[in-house]
Amino acid sequence: MHPLIDAHCHLDFPDFDADREAVFERARAVGVAHFVVPGTTRKRWPDVLALGRRDDVSVCLGLHPYFMDDHRDDDISALESALDERTDVVAIGECGIDARFEQTLDAQWRLFDAQLRVAKARALPVVIHCVRANDKVARRLRQLALPAGGLIHAFAGSPEQAHRFLDLGFVVGIGGAVTFERARRLQRAVAALPDDGYVLESDSPDMPLAGHRGERNEPARVAEVCRVVAELRAQSLEAVAAASTATARRLLGL
Repeated sequence: MHPLIDAHCHLDFPDFDADREAVFERARAVGVAHFVVPGTTRKRWPDVLALGRRDDVSVCLGLHPYFMDDHRDDDISALESALDERTDVVAIGECGIDARFEQTLDAQWRLFDAQLRVAKARALPVVIHCVRANDKVARRLRQLALPAGGLIHAFAGSPEQAHRFLDLGFVVGIGGAVTFERARRLQRAVAALPDDGYVLESDSPDMPLAGHRGERNEPARVAEVCRVVAELRAQSLEAVAAASTATARRLLGL
């Protein structure tokens, strides 16, 4: 089968400290050959950048809306300094909006907007965490008109929302959520995507697949996501693997 790319996995997280190399080996054994690791907080960037020294890893730097208590006022200037020092950063992210946390929403939007502006100024793609905010995020992206587009990570919206993002130059990330029987709306969206409209991702250690609840997720599961996506799209495994890998390479300049 065509080599797969896990377009979003947090392999810097402590969850993998005990067996990180074995995680890479299990992924390679099922055809996952490249890994994109996003940043979440400034204090985790050094570990992300260290992984980026591997030939099979590409890295992003960003400030995640889930960790608002960890972020500081000078993090954006630190982000710009890090981008000046490391020319191998392929995107800004993981950044975005998580509307489940209403008490921090105003601060989330300020931080997200600042990162979008960095991405625009540097013509870098952006990796977006978007929970219960698809329409508002799409509206903001339309206003900013980012030159390099980006990835709507862990997309869980409707076919209409997916196509709105595609029209803005973004692609959607498909992971474990699509494997659940109840995810009918998402499955309809995946079936309706153009071949160049999606990438496959694990979101390791999070976003477990159906049948793996409570387990640590890892990049090897992308092969299983590929199988489910192929079934939904009535395509071969080879076609889905080739399309998703080509889209990840194009989007992130891999």
